Amino acid sequence: MYRKIIVALALDHGISQTALQIARALRADRGEIIALHAYEPVQGSVRAYLDEEVVESAYKRAQALLAERVAGEPDITPVMLQGHSGRAITDHAAKIGADCIIVGSHKPGLTDFLLGSTAARIVRHAPCAVHVLR
Repeated sequence: MYRKIIVALALDHGISQTALQIARALRADRGEIIALHAYEPVQGSVRAYLDEEVVESAYKRAQALLAERVAGEPDITPVMLQGHSGRAITDHAAKIGADCIIVGSHKPGLTDFLLGSTAARIVRHAPCAVHVLR
């Protein structure tokens, strides 16, 4: 059983309820579950062509989606980070002393073979156990 579990949520995938159920099953008594979304900011060259209000609106929309995913779940703490998803999640896990990360995975596409998926990066660099969901 784990005391501090991070559930990495990609807000455009429908795996969150299953991941949260698994986190509850793996949680120790008085353990903590953190629903975490890593928001990847728009790259600098693209951002130059976007209005700041559009960028801020996208971030606020992601925050609202995360809050919606955990609404009515008093035992889950939502956390929004900014940065590269794989790195932000593993860095945060190390920072807070998480002992398990639950992350969803999908069937890899061509870009995943070339660049690697977020789940693969988390598995390689996590400072703790990683539970991968298909």
